[in-house]
Amino acid sequence: MRVNQYDGGTAANGRREQTINLVDIIKYLLSKWKWFALSLLIFGAIYYYQYNKATFIYRSVQTVKIKTPENTPTTARLTRTNALNNINVKSEILQLRSKELMQITVERIGAETNYKERVGLRDNELYSSSPISVEMEGQLATSSYALLVTLLKENQVRVENKRVEGQQVTMTLDTATKTPFGTLTVKTTPFYNETGQGRSIQVTKRPLAAAAAGFLASLDVRQIAGDAGMLQLSLEDTNPQRAAAIISELIAVYNEVAIRDKNQIAINTETFINDRLAIIESELGSVESDIERMRTANQGVDVRTAGQMYLSDSRQLQSERTKIETDINLANMMRDYLNEESGQYELMPNNTGLVDASVEGEIGEYNTMLLRRNRLVEGSSTANPVVADLDRNLSSMRDNINEAMNNAIRGLDIKMNNVIREEQSARGKVMQVPRQQRMMLSVERQQKVKEELYLYLLNKREENAINQAMTDESIRIVDAATRSNAPIAPNKMRKMVTAAVLGFVIPAALLLISLMMDTKVRDRRDIESALSVPFLGEIPLSKLKASDPAKILVTETGRDPLTEAFRILRTNISFMAQDGKEAQVITLTSFGVGVGKTFTSLNLATTLSYLGKKVAVVDLDLRKGSLTGRVGLNGQTGVSQYLSKHEVSVADIQYSREEGSNLHFYPIGAIAPNPVELLLSKRLDLLMEKLREEYEYIIVDGVPVGIVADAGIMDRISDLTLFVIRAGKMDRRQLPDVEQIYRTKKINNMAVLLNGLKAGGAGYGSYGYGYGGYGYGYGAEKKKWFKRA
Repeated sequence: MRVNQYDGGTAANGRREQTINLVDIIKYLLSKWKWFALSLLIFGAIYYYQYNKATFIYRSVQTVKIKTPENTPTTARLTRTNALNNINVKSEILQLRSKELMQITVERIGAETNYKERVGLRDNELYSSSPISVEMEGQLATSSYALLVTLLKENQVRVENKRVEGQQVTMTLDTATKTPFGTLTVKTTPFYNETGQGRSIQVTKRPLAAAAAGFLASLDVRQIAGDAGMLQLSLEDTNPQRAAAIISELIAVYNEVAIRDKNQIAINTETFINDRLAIIESELGSVESDIERMRTANQGVDVRTAGQMYLSDSRQLQSERTKIETDINLANMMRDYLNEESGQYELMPNNTGLVDASVEGEIGEYNTMLLRRNRLVEGSSTANPVVADLDRNLSSMRDNINEAMNNAIRGLDIKMNNVIREEQSARGKVMQVPRQQRMMLSVERQQKVKEELYLYLLNKREENAINQAMTDESIRIVDAATRSNAPIAPNKMRKMVTAAVLGFVIPAALLLISLMMDTKVRDRRDIESALSVPFLGEIPLSKLKASDPAKILVTETGRDPLTEAFRILRTNISFMAQDGKEAQVITLTSFGVGVGKTFTSLNLATTLSYLGKKVAVVDLDLRKGSLTGRVGLNGQTGVSQYLSKHEVSVADIQYSREEGSNLHFYPIGAIAPNPVELLLSKRLDLLMEKLREEYEYIIVDGVPVGIVADAGIMDRISDLTLFVIRAGKMDRRQLPDVEQIYRTKKINNMAVLLNGLKAGGAGYGSYGYGYGGYGYGYGAEKKKWFKRA
């Protein structure tokens, strides 16, 4: 490793900006793989539990065709032309989604009652495959209940009311039984098997409206692109057979209602024709009686023969007048029907031929709009804005039809007046014809009019009966409802993928947020980007857990990262020579406690001793003496005694780990009440002079800077001060204070050492050699394995 050298005057301006490195982020996340594994395990378990608990959802699809003039054969449109011309696909879709149709459908197939069986964690809907069915007397469409039916031996079942705790009865199958919750009959189905004892079936009946609303929410009706008359109906349900049954029955109910609405016009027309036939039949009988009386009075003489030659011209006019009178009578009858107040919201007779084609068309449109208005009123109320708008349109159309009828009648009256004038002129020529002949002609004319009208109405009644008998369906099934046994939900793969994504994304997000909010020094770049202080090395966090706190983790021939890091530090220290003189006294300090100064002192001193150098380790933390406690020299004569007593020599406070070792330790001795005064004494300088003469390296375990005054006092004895920064403990906002100390030269020949770096620079931890805090006790005395040198 090369020491980072800075020029004191330009270092602050030359600091590198810290940038986000994707590789570093990936390494950081990979170093937290245990959190990802735990997250994946948790989310995987949650989603797997949800999958096993969720009810299976199935989808059934059916394709139908709406009959329109374009896709309906001519023979099938014999009397349905007006209805087919007014088909609107969007309106048909809304009708298929109406609550009324769905309620009828649900009630017919009994879909408002659920039969479920618990299999594992999941409730499976049985529907038609349930071994039993439940019937409760007196239940209304709004009634509901929830029962648990358990199959017992000998055709016995236990029924428990789930809504009332402790309310249960035992009853016989296929037998009506009075229970606290109603008269109940549990019937067997073809799926009942006596070997299925112990099976529990959850029977739940919902109100009809609520059940229909639930199925409507799952129903989707959409128009297939490219064909205006093709619709696709799909329904999602917990049972595939029930889903298919609902959409199939829905189409059948829709066709029934559509046919009923269409036939309502024919029913009203039939009533109208029958009423008119009864009136005309009575009038026709009266005219025929008059003819009989006149012929009897004339004693059988044919007055026509006598006046035939005079009436040849007038007959043609009579024929024309007869036709006009017929048209006028028919028009008057239709107008009278329209003006009846009770028929305001009744369907008008259509396709009767009583008026011209334009009026017939308007009547057809009126009837179609009225049917739509009546359906909307049934589904909502007359206050619906759409109903109000239809009422206004119906009123306008009824006025138009009435006005058209009045115009037609006025035209016929004009024609009738013209014919009457011409007929009167012709009658002047036959004034000599006997009065009996004129009366006969009048009666015969009335007879002919009544006969023609009577035959016409009979013909229309037969046509209307044929129309009513036709039951062609408005919607035809193209593809029957599918009954797939493969559920569409829950999707096991999708849930597992979701669990995997969440298991990765959530911890990654939390870790990245934690990383962004972390203001601690994490790696070398944090230091080099903020400081111009020489950087001597990085000490990795050791994975070894020593049972003996005094154990040195570096080895002479080791190749582990920790040993290599201290070798690099040993090499870099040699570059910190001042005026060509290599640093001999190396002091370790920091901003706080627990950064690993004592750990670094012990292992650095050992590493230097492996070069065959004589090394002294001096504990000058007179307030606490962490190094002294670490090596088990508590209570031994030490530095404090040497500084305070002249009779104590350097040899008295020297200890070695083993015989012949070139590594010696100098403990603090007794805890001094006046550490500052002792450190200011000349005895400390004398001690360092003697140690410099005897040792090639002197490692001083000092105290934190700024906490006490000791660090500044000891600086006079130091050739090199290692400022130890603990990765993950020191706040980056403290780095400017370190820079200030370096620039103001409060510490002689200062360099920075980063301690406790995890592999890859990702994550932080502690060595297991805690520094502790000032003022804490030392604990039990360690076994003395050091001997006085």
